Amino acid sequence: MTQPLSDQTIALVKATVPALEAHGLDIVHEMYARMFQNPEIRDLFNQSHHGDAGSQPRALTGAILAYASNIDNLAALAPAVERIAQKHVGLQIQPAHYPHVAEALLGAIKAVLGDAATEEILAAWGEAYWFLAHILIAREDRIYTDQKDTAGGWNGWRDFQVDEVIRESSVISSFILRPIDGRPVMAHRPGQYLTFWLEIPGHPPVKRNYSISSAPNGATYRISVKREPHGLASGWLHDGAKAGTVLKVAAPAGEFYLSAHVERPVVLLSGGVGLTPMVAMLEALVANGTDAPVHYIHGTHDRETHAMRDHVRALGAKGKAVYVTDFHQTPLAGEIEGQDYDAAGIITDEWLVANTPVAEADYYICGPRPFLRHAVSTLSLAGVPASRIHYEFFGPADELLAA
Repeated sequence: MTQPLSDQTIALVKATVPALEAHGLDIVHEMYARMFQNPEIRDLFNQSHHGDAGSQPRALTGAILAYASNIDNLAALAPAVERIAQKHVGLQIQPAHYPHVAEALLGAIKAVLGDAATEEILAAWGEAYWFLAHILIAREDRIYTDQKDTAGGWNGWRDFQVDEVIRESSVISSFILRPIDGRPVMAHRPGQYLTFWLEIPGHPPVKRNYSISSAPNGATYRISVKREPHGLASGWLHDGAKAGTVLKVAAPAGEFYLSAHVERPVVLLSGGVGLTPMVAMLEALVANGTDAPVHYIHGTHDRETHAMRDHVRALGAKGKAVYVTDFHQTPLAGEIEGQDYDAAGIITDEWLVANTPVAEADYYICGPRPFLRHAVSTLSLAGVPASRIHYEFFGPADELLAA
């Protein structure tokens, strides 16, 4: 069992909050520079999120500051700890990796803060780091064990073959994945993601997470990927991954998923490629024959960017009480309201509050950060408690959502 932090450590770490506010990003950049001298550690990270303009350094800076500020109230950090543990499992982080991070973090604190980083301060941060590390290691071990012991589950990287590539829109394609070994695959929780180890010629190994866009079926997974401008991984998948391509895949992970017991209305709200986990949830709800009302609400630019439109509408027609509403922000010439889309423009605050059961529904939300932030704020101001607002965003959590 992890020993509690000493009162002295708590006091010393909290005393460094002003220094972290002023110099935290410099510390994190220095920390990554030290870690990435080791290729084994460097290859664990998504390099597209790093660099001076990268979002991961800002995310880690915020996380370190939040830890220091709440070190005497760690219960407030429980959701963040679960999210980090799930990400670590997807990336196959192991206990042996943690000492490298500790050495880099403490070295960076000393290098940036200089004489202000006394031996007492460094010792306190060392104790605080390992306290959190042991919590994460224990939680990650339980997740790895659950993955291994679940029917069709596995640890490490498993080879999957692309069975089929489906063009869903002008920017999104789906990839049907089947394991090379021919054995079953574990039933994911709708909303979870797969982590991929991609070997792209001319680049170090690339790690990416992609939401599973299908309900569990025991045999295959489907991911639906948007081609991002200048996106190394998404571009390679769109251009280079064809039927027969083999990909290394880690078992499903993620703390954002549909409740196993649906007892009240469900609202699935998405923008752009954020529809991917929502389609998995909708498929599962329809397959399970839920009696609860389900509202599927999606916003995209126009008919050309609207992925899976016919599939979703077919699910809506098959479900017991499924209501599908599609918004096209800027419909193309020739698009017909009521046929190509249901409403023009964006999903407004007024529409969302007036047309969904805010008094009782569970909301599942995924999309670009501005879309997500706005939706969570709108629902919170409308009185929806945080316990009924569930959200996923792609990339590091470098911003606090207004709630």
